[in-house]
Amino acid sequence: MKKVLSFDIDQTLNIAKTPIPDEIADLLTKCLDHFEICPISGQKFDQFLIQIVNRLTNATPEQLSHLHLFVAQGTQYYRYNIEKKDWDQVYNYPLTDEQVAEITKAIQTAAEELGYWEEDKLQEGDEIIENRLSQVTFSALGQKAGTDVKYAWDPDHKKRDAIVKRAKELAPDFEYEVGGTTSINAFIPGMNKVFGMTHLMEELKVEKKDILYFGDMTQPGGNDYPVVQMGIDTITVRSHEDTAYALRGILGLVSE
Repeated sequence: MKKVLSFDIDQTLNIAKTPIPDEIADLLTKCLDHFEICPISGQKFDQFLIQIVNRLTNATPEQLSHLHLFVAQGTQYYRYNIEKKDWDQVYNYPLTDEQVAEITKAIQTAAEELGYWEEDKLQEGDEIIENRLSQVTFSALGQKAGTDVKYAWDPDHKKRDAIVKRAKELAPDFEYEVGGTTSINAFIPGMNKVFGMTHLMEELKVEKKDILYFGDMTQPGGNDYPVVQMGIDTITVRSHEDTAYALRGILGLVSE
């Protein structure tokens, strides 16, 4: 029996960059009675709250103590404190200001050279490149763009693959991964989901065999692929509907 269910977020638990739907919220809440639940994504902590935590309206403090937030590919970890009724940061491995500047320059230059720097399409107050402390994330259309527009921008990943190739030439000391619908995550080598899942195992005192992972970008170059390479059992999904189908089956088994 697995002890941990771990999830990518965008396209796995939700429609990209939106709060998880009611069914996923209900299923995750029920899963908290049986498993440690560990979302791991390149997103910032506040997006974990908006997209997941704030949707678990029926979860008790005891249930939330089994929810573990592995932010920025697991380079930051937050755990629920029952006494404080709030989230404690357990660890954080931030980039230096110099590293952030080098990555930012490389990605922007690459996107501009290729004609994929579309600042004119941003909504007010939005940004293309975000410093997420332990990684830098390129979001071609910003965070606030509509989902339909995002899905249509780079469905075959060719634009982002080209940006990654050029950025590597400009700043070869960093790793770059395609994620979500319009995103590229850049970080220090090794600070991808392998780092996050390794720390997950250390913090929760579990082994690879104890984990079941769900993700949509499990192909080589995708930000879920490192988990596959680790040998962790993985379910590849196309959408949150696939995840919901699998979770209903899992809950049916543990409830028997």
